[in-house]
Amino acid sequence: MKHRDNPIDPDAYRAPSPVTAPVEAAIAGEIVRRAVVVGPVIVAAAWLLRGALGAASAAVGVAVVAANFWLSGLVLSRAAARSMRAYHAAALLGFFVRLGLITLSMFLVAAVFEVDRPALGIAAVVAYLTLLSWEAWALTRSPGREYEWTS
Repeated sequence: MKHRDNPIDPDAYRAPSPVTAPVEAAIAGEIVRRAVVVGPVIVAAAWLLRGALGAASAAVGVAVVAANFWLSGLVLSRAAARSMRAYHAAALLGFFVRLGLITLSMFLVAAVFEVDRPALGIAAVVAYLTLLSWEAWALTRSPGREYEWTS
């Protein structure tokens, strides 16, 4: 039943998303595929600026970011299949949890292995922003790109 001041049906939030395709997982897959292009560029730049240890550290940073995007897509797709309420909770809380996981994994790697911390951190930030920007641009600017949910 709709509240007269709220045009949104509250029961709609308890139901799964009307889109049955795993949209978020598909987008995350695209981002991870782009990491295969972006990653070597970041690693090469780290190699030139910081040497072999910097390159290895940058590779770890890119891998952590790619894994974060992949996990995000998986969690959001599964939450959308459950309910829109779960989707919104996963989007909001999941962002902070994944940010914490990135931080924790980087501290853990730095504590266990010899890494170039500046290269690791800078590579992660650059990879995150580059991959996110590239995907946003691709979703808004590529008229030929179609997903199941757009047709």
